[in-house]
Amino acid sequence: MNGLSTVLIVVGLFFVGGVVSFTKQKLPKGVVVVLAIGAVMCLTAGILRLEV
Repeated sequence: MNGLSTVLIVVGLFFVGGVVSFTKQKLPKGVVVVLAIGAVMCLTAGILRLEV
């Protein structure tokens, strides 16, 4: 596991927490969707970069 994959996974999990928080605060759906897309992209990139 290299540094960049770790950073991408951590940022993706941070964005997932933001999605949950924004949903609880009932913020506009567009903001939540954009944040969710960013979270999925970060997690996917981090997982694909893993050297297993």
